[in-house]
Amino acid sequence: MVEIAVIGGSGLYSLLDEVKEEVVVATPYGAPSDTVVLGEAGGREVAFLPRHGRGHRVPPHRINYRANLWALRSLGVTQVLAPGAVGGLRAEYGPGTLLVPDQMVDRTSGRVQTFYDGEPLPDGSVPPVAHVSMADPYCPAGREAALSAARECGWEPVDGGALVVIEGPRFSTRAESQWFAANGWSVVGMTGHPEAVLARELALCYTPVSLVTDLDAGVARGEGVTQAEVFEAFGRNVDRLRSVLFNAVERLPSVRECVCSHALDGLEGV
Repeated sequence: MVEIAVIGGSGLYSLLDEVKEEVVVATPYGAPSDTVVLGEAGGREVAFLPRHGRGHRVPPHRINYRANLWALRSLGVTQVLAPGAVGGLRAEYGPGTLLVPDQMVDRTSGRVQTFYDGEPLPDGSVPPVAHVSMADPYCPAGREAALSAARECGWEPVDGGALVVIEGPRFSTRAESQWFAANGWSVVGMTGHPEAVLARELALCYTPVSLVTDLDAGVARGEGVTQAEVFEAFGRNVDRLRSVLFNAVERLPSVRECVCSHALDGLEGV
């Protein structure tokens, strides 16, 4: 059993000091994005799951988010760090900016975003309907751990801001990007939803760590965002990000006292 997980890109495998084993986990919702790698980081047991699968083969709108979160919980995970590449929606949030969001805006379409959809599980049981609170979508203790870890690594993070999640896999048009920025949102990505919602429905602590790889189309001039630009910027900063995550793992509480652990309290039958 392992209590901490990192959901991220394959470039973060070396986050783990020691890889002990890879586990194939079956879930009622199908297969996760890949096998779950178990190992050690910062003196603690950690599970790592590549969100897009190895080789970045699963696009954001096809990720089996329910299987991913269910698989981690079945291994004992209660706290999740979720690094991801994002585009900056403000001129001052250029490539290399690290932002720890405190809010989320969903602009996806068609993604399955709940475990409580009235559908029976393979054993014939039907989970009851549950309406979890998402007013504050991220774990306050996890956010503080990530912010403190970044500062210790000499990387002054942006504390707070709204992550707007788009369907993908295409990038935003200039008009869309300008609209996001006009609403006061900070960064834009493709994978933060429904990950955060599903984590809350399982009473997990979920903390996004957003690495800005580009200025989004409505902020920047020129041709706009390209995949090559995003991958290059992520690769340029991956070692620093790995250090932040490593330190954040050490700082996560050993005993949870945050609101996340009580997300299902009072919900009848859950």
